[in-house]
Amino acid sequence: MVEILEHMSALSDQTRCRMLLLLERHELTVSELCTVLQMPQSSVSRQLKTLADDNWITSRRDATSRYYTMPLDDLDSAASRLWPLIREQVSSTTAAAHDERRLRGVLDRRRVKSREFFATAAGRWDRLREELYGKTFTQEAFLGLLPAEWVVADLGCGTGQVTAALAPHVRRVLAVDQSAAMLKAARRRTGGLDNVELKQGSLEALPLDAGACDGALLLLALTYVEDPAAVLAEAARILRPGGRLVVADLLRHDREEFRREMGQLRLGFDTQEMETLLGTAGLDDVRVRALAPDPEAKGPALLLATATRSGPGPRKVR
Repeated sequence: MVEILEHMSALSDQTRCRMLLLLERHELTVSELCTVLQMPQSSVSRQLKTLADDNWITSRRDATSRYYTMPLDDLDSAASRLWPLIREQVSSTTAAAHDERRLRGVLDRRRVKSREFFATAAGRWDRLREELYGKTFTQEAFLGLLPAEWVVADLGCGTGQVTAALAPHVRRVLAVDQSAAMLKAARRRTGGLDNVELKQGSLEALPLDAGACDGALLLLALTYVEDPAAVLAEAARILRPGGRLVVADLLRHDREEFRREMGQLRLGFDTQEMETLLGTAGLDDVRVRALAPDPEAKGPALLLATATRSGPGPRKVR
């Protein structure tokens, strides 16, 4: 009771109660509160100070503005019991109804500013976003779609770049490569990640148990193997029913000098060939498409393929 009475002083003014009614749902600046409450800035600031001194509100600075809000989850127990009673009385007043109408106008003006920005920035938004925020955040966002309980195999993991990117988003990453030099580099890169297991082995005979993985990746690996069909059959073997394989590799091209320089054994794959290979490996729901070339890329164009291990039954190739 004593604690409740101590809070009553701050709530003895109807204007302060109207402020809290607004600030429990929205962050607002002093100028926005002035507009909604139709009060001068000095009066609004004075009332805000009283509420802040009694821990009813908090604020944060953003550039030249300061935003105020009511932290409902952080109110003490007395305030948490008292506020619902006050809210019920204040929200039914005519003044509160007018505040709500003016608040909608304030929020609409915020949205107009955002729309005006995008109306002028649409033509340069992609470049502007990349300049301001970089390229990697979109990859992180996509990885966040992965189920956190998945075990994923990175087949032909190389230096572990993809393995390290996957690790924070899944339960476990099993990374396989035949090259001892590549695995040494991958070990340095993933040394601090306790959910990564590196294994040396051939892609045609993976050192992984059947059905051990929920997902598997083959990124720029198939052009380096003698028997792509055997590699895809092994990738299918280690997937559980419902597991997914993702393949990214070169579209068939005629750059023989490039192939020799990169040590590759074949000139890529056409989309129909990749569909057939994946279907023959026992995978279903096969989807293959050519990727739009990266303007800065100097190598041949790429394709992307996805397929699912659905267990025994008819194969579907799309």
